[in-house]
Amino acid sequence: MSTELAERLDAIQLIDHHVHSVLATSPDRADFEQLITESDRPAPAGTTQFDSQVGFAIRRHCGARLGLDPDATADEYWTRRTSFPEAELVRRFLGGAGVDHWLVDSGWDGGRLLPLDQLRNQVTGRVGEILRLETLLETVAAGATASTLHRDFVTALTEAQPGVVGLKSIVAYRYGFDFEPDCPSESEIRQAAGRWLATAAASGPFRVDDPVLLRMLLWEGVRTGLPLQLHAGYGDPDLELHRCDPLLLTRWIKAVEPTGTKLMLLHCYPFHRNAGFLAHAFPHVYLDVGLTVNYTGAASAAVIRESLELAPFAKILYSSDAWGPPELHFLGARLWRRGITAVLAEWVAAGEWSTTDAIRVATMIGRSNAERVYGLADDE
Repeated sequence: MSTELAERLDAIQLIDHHVHSVLATSPDRADFEQLITESDRPAPAGTTQFDSQVGFAIRRHCGARLGLDPDATADEYWTRRTSFPEAELVRRFLGGAGVDHWLVDSGWDGGRLLPLDQLRNQVTGRVGEILRLETLLETVAAGATASTLHRDFVTALTEAQPGVVGLKSIVAYRYGFDFEPDCPSESEIRQAAGRWLATAAASGPFRVDDPVLLRMLLWEGVRTGLPLQLHAGYGDPDLELHRCDPLLLTRWIKAVEPTGTKLMLLHCYPFHRNAGFLAHAFPHVYLDVGLTVNYTGAASAAVIRESLELAPFAKILYSSDAWGPPELHFLGARLWRRGITAVLAEWVAAGEWSTTDAIRVATMIGRSNAERVYGLADDE
């Protein structure tokens, strides 16, 4: 492997364009293990979540940040971890990630995460906010009626825009991508709002999963012109994976295209090749394989390689989708650097790419594409 290539890629100051905040307090071991899996079910008796790709990667790569040998056991890792306050772990892991700009989805924290103002005080570099559309509607709903919900949401979205760099939707979780592509009419929205508000008032809480209201959110998000992130592919069992293939969005993507709003497909596994096609075919579609990199661990270079097959390099971004344990914020960057270095070094060694081009493309994916898409260079 080229020493120059490895050193230059390791030096890139990344922009994590989709990430969450860190834990506010230290978890116990059972809680921590639940936070390093996308499953919301406990592991079978007698097993541990450390026996997974992400668990092995935490031991191997995060242990060194705590002064452990690379082959430390899970028990040794946990014992060492508990000797540090959570704030020190945040400093070590986020400070060692080589990320100087975090774009944080603030839409859900389960009551566990540091608020953005506190996160800003604990990390080096900048912290920008990504606004989750479903959360905003659920907040607005408490004071709305069926006839005012749409208007109240638009007002809240307009007021929030100056403080955010992008938007996000979890329509993949709440319904799936097989929705009607057209913007719903005012009559449809009022009827859907009436049904939803009545149900929430009777059983609570406000959790939007009506396809008409979800379509309304998407189209209002598009109208802002801000980059719109969409969770795609796998996640926790709240979603139905077969309905999260981004190819199901094709008619909606075509309908959005004249607006010029950029659509950011997040994670995408196991549909990352399908997302690559969409990014190849449509100028306003982008992708990352963020969450995938952490959870595929030592196998993540293969996913990174596949994400580079068809999508234009100017349409691929880096993210970690880390949530909670600060290990995940560090690990996403560590595994991405190792994976993309391994892939590009192979192509350079085969004579297919020059070292100069490999460095340029890695910098695009790790940083400059996000600067361009989110207008971050303008904020320097």
